[in-house]
Formats: sequence, C-alpha cells, structure tokens
Amino acid sequence: MTEKTVEVTNSLGIHARPASMIVQAAMKFKADITLEKDGATADAKSIMSVMMLAAGNQSRIVIRASGDDEQAAVDAVANLFAIKFNEE
Repeated sequence: MTEKTVEVTNSLGIHARPASMIVQAAMKFKADITLEKDGATADAKSIMSVMMLAAGNQSRIVIRASGDDEQAAVDAVANLFAIKFNEE
C-alpha cells in the first residue's frame, strides 16, 4: 500500500469539478484508491463518494492506493491537489 497526505489548497475545496477530476484520474489505474478525511473514507473512483467527504479549503486528505500501479495512482491524484485543480 502506498499513501500520501495532501492539503486542499484551492479556495472552494473539493466541489463537483475537482471531484470529477479526481475520479477521471483514478479511473486510469487498476489500483484501488481511497481518500480519507477525518476518519471518513471515500472511493476515489466514485464522484458521489468523493463529494461526500465535504473537503473544504485547508482540509487534510490521505490518498491511499493498493495494487500494481499504486505509486503512479497516488502520484496522479496528489498532483491534482498540487496544481489546485487548475482553479488558481
């Protein structure tokens, strides 16, 4: 299992568009990918699950993946947070 902690730094948090970007990135990988915020977990391949985390600005998220391409999967999802989902 590979994991990385990231922070939501875009001002609007994880709303519909960033959630969609996460799901689109996650679907490219075979690994199982989850996001965790304050003990709640979400399947990164499900838009409703990601949105239910209600991750606002400055939330800390743990990205976890397990499977053949787990490192690449974590890196791809983490990169979306790093680029602030192209919002700023």
